[in-house]
Amino acid sequence: MEKRTDYITWDEYFMGVAKLSAQRSKDPNTQVGACIVSADNKILSMGYNGLPIGCSDDEFPWAREGAELDTKYLFVTHSELNAILNYRGGSLDGSKLYVTLFPCNECAKAIIQAGIRTVVYEADKYSDSAAVRASKRMFDAAGVRYYQYQKTGRKIQLEL
Repeated sequence: MEKRTDYITWDEYFMGVAKLSAQRSKDPNTQVGACIVSADNKILSMGYNGLPIGCSDDEFPWAREGAELDTKYLFVTHSELNAILNYRGGSLDGSKLYVTLFPCNECAKAIIQAGIRTVVYEADKYSDSAAVRASKRMFDAAGVRYYQYQKTGRKIQLEL
């Protein structure tokens, strides 16, 4: 008997983990997940966009519009930063980040400082924003490789 040939690729696997992590987000509009992987394809950390530990999901705002302190933007930690902060194993030098949405400029700074060398992203829906243009400029300057995940069309269903 030969080995099966329909197994998922590393990119499918790790983007799948990032997408599953996104499902933990309480954000009613945007759920983003991230997965950090070592050079030898071991999962090092995961994260999703949400409030910092100790800040109640019920007491802080989730709105996208309104007065600054009545929106989510000053309170939510992005998935990439959560994944970096969740890592407890030492250095992330040379690792790869899978993320469901292209990183903003603030996350790009943390990614570069953490030593992450590759970013694989699913969506780039804010590509025209100053934040994403700044991210790409910093990634290019720092030598961080980034590329868009190529969907395979494979459907993977989990029963939980």
